[in-house]
Amino acid sequence: MASRREAVQYRIVPTDPALHLFEVTMTIARPDSEGQQLSLPAWIPGSYMIREFARNIVSISARCNGRTVRLTKLDKHRWRAAPCKGELQIRYQVYAWDLSVRAAHLDQTHGFFNGTSVFLRAHGQETLPHIVDIQPPSGDAYAHWRVATSLPEHQARRHRFGSYIAADYDELIDHPVEMGQFELLRFEAHGVPHEMAITGRVPGLDKARLTDDLKKICEAQIAFFEPASKAAPMDRYVFLTMALGEGYGGLEHRASTALICARNDLPVIGRADMSDAYRGFLGLCSHEYFHTWNVKRIKPAVFSPYDLSQENYTTLLWLFEGFTSYYDDLILLRSGVIDSGAYLKLIEKTLNNVQRGSGRLKQSVAESSFDAWTKYYRQDENAPNAIVSYYAKGSLVALLLDLVIRRDTQGRRSLDDVMRALWRRYGRHFYSPRGGHGVSEQEVEVLCDEITGLKLKSLFDLAVRGTRDLPLAEAFAAVGIELIDRRKGATPSLAVRTQREGSHCKLGSVHEGGAAHKAGLSAGDVLVAIDGLRVTSGNLENLLQRYHAGDTVSVHVFRRDEMMQFDLTLESDATPQYVLETREKPVAGVRLRKSWLKSQK
Repeated sequence: MASRREAVQYRIVPTDPALHLFEVTMTIARPDSEGQQLSLPAWIPGSYMIREFARNIVSISARCNGRTVRLTKLDKHRWRAAPCKGELQIRYQVYAWDLSVRAAHLDQTHGFFNGTSVFLRAHGQETLPHIVDIQPPSGDAYAHWRVATSLPEHQARRHRFGSYIAADYDELIDHPVEMGQFELLRFEAHGVPHEMAITGRVPGLDKARLTDDLKKICEAQIAFFEPASKAAPMDRYVFLTMALGEGYGGLEHRASTALICARNDLPVIGRADMSDAYRGFLGLCSHEYFHTWNVKRIKPAVFSPYDLSQENYTTLLWLFEGFTSYYDDLILLRSGVIDSGAYLKLIEKTLNNVQRGSGRLKQSVAESSFDAWTKYYRQDENAPNAIVSYYAKGSLVALLLDLVIRRDTQGRRSLDDVMRALWRRYGRHFYSPRGGHGVSEQEVEVLCDEITGLKLKSLFDLAVRGTRDLPLAEAFAAVGIELIDRRKGATPSLAVRTQREGSHCKLGSVHEGGAAHKAGLSAGDVLVAIDGLRVTSGNLENLLQRYHAGDTVSVHVFRRDEMMQFDLTLESDATPQYVLETREKPVAGVRLRKSWLKSQK
């Protein structure tokens, strides 16, 4: 066990929950003799946007041997301490009021932080052990607070305040921490302890059902990557879950995930049905857990290692997020949590969502991956017309590849074999002493050809680097599934996405080529009236049902503070309504379908 003198040390204390302040004291035993440089990451892995966490540092100072040391700020997230002989101590306050999975949050109900938001990096000392002493707020009101984290204990008991240890800085910032009063669920998946810490009030929580479903999902994923040994890549795993009135999100880490959900997403005692909300939450858990292998250990080459001071561009997020989005729901099916009918409905939903945006015809998933920093994570009102999601279309690319591989090898190979090969070659030993390295796009394609025995370049050109719609109907037919378009057609439509603004109906986006676009309406316009009848946030659909496609209506809107009038010709609703229907012929296709789905229900 590393001694404190050999490690970079931190002490973090929630000093003022009402003011949302963590105080951090960092101690460096042997600072750089030429002046120790320090920095806070500009982004957090898994969320591809520059967030400039250093902006939340409220105050910072340095001392050496009891004396104040000059601290010079070099840029927006770097400092340098003046040269000193002896132990260097940095003390700073961090403002924590971001209720998300990406940063830090503190109030009188709980505290949460990612290391990227609170732990300065000591340049040149990143490979040393890092020890963090986590302390509670002072006062009787916090006497029952506990700690949930996947960080290994150093001189602390599990779930208690005290010191935790990481092998290096990279590991330190890859284990988020939750503190407060939380519901703690426990289960084992193939012998590995798992926990879910749920912060927030959840009346009637069906803990037994949630634990049972999570166990099935986790065991299915462990067995997916290691079918023979069923060995997990971590010694312990923690789901850190904040349950709110409304919310949804997740962020993966090497032995844990941070989640936000609506409390109504969680199961209720006595209600055995599988609600859409609960299924969505299980899908979120499945997605982030799959990342334990796919992106936390199988990594893009440019993430090995991360450069957290600037953007790290890769064209491979369609693989790391899109393929994970494909398997998250498929694992729900294969683990027996949902049935095949529910799974096919989830595919229909994804397909219809992708088809709604004309951006899919302008941006490939490779381009979407590369532009994540400037486009996907910074979407504006024109996003549906300009970009495609590497999550959603990426999952359809994975689906297409899987079905084509199964069809063209007569079921001898599948995308499952490719994922397991990626794991063996690039992921299994990533954090071991043997080390590992990331994978490039070219290596992914070479490996696909090698494992399947097929030549897949033309498919990658079309699906990954191209912008044409994917030939999914043909691929589905090979497994005895018919893709049918049942769009309504007769319903008149403005071809817009609306959003509530109080009682007003505001245009969130205007779809390219639709009725509103042709008439001259714009995103941000507030609908006032159609043919003299008031439009509210809840009555637009009912108003339109009194018209037919081809009718011309007078539309009044407020654009900023000016009233404007437009003559708009309604068009048929072109919203995709694809459905999947299973067929019992051909027999070979049915056999392939059963092998693909491998349902336990």
